[in-house]
Amino acid sequence: MFRGVATFNLDAKGRMAVPAKFRKHLDVCCEGRLVITIDHSDHCLQLYPLPEWEIVEEKLSALPSLNPQVRRLKRMLLGYATECEMDGNGRILLPAKLREFAGLDKSMVMIGQGNKFELWNEQTWNELMDECLEEDFGEILPAELESLSI
Repeated sequence: MFRGVATFNLDAKGRMAVPAKFRKHLDVCCEGRLVITIDHSDHCLQLYPLPEWEIVEEKLSALPSLNPQVRRLKRMLLGYATECEMDGNGRILLPAKLREFAGLDKSMVMIGQGNKFELWNEQTWNELMDECLEEDFGEILPAELESLSI
């Protein structure tokens, strides 16, 4: 499980250095082989260990392509999916098109989401968190979350 938030900078070549706390686990679970794609609803990127991505890919491929919303989702997630591998220094080269989509130019944030990571522009992430903290979650929680005790 990946959890926590890390802030760091992209280098001049568009590479991100995976924080040390995640590197060892990624070496063990996927030998540093990852898949990165765009998020379907936010301007951030999703970074999956390859075995986790293969589960998502299988589920997406099984969806009916006659549905226009399903086709759109497949085009986005599968179309932009790019395999990448951590180098010996724990760096990953982020494709220029994906960096552009998420507005990743220098300072960025990596957020653990259990089986994957989200990659955000640091300023965008901070603005989103400020908005979230101002909301009254009691009024917007879906029914299935109301009984969640955390």
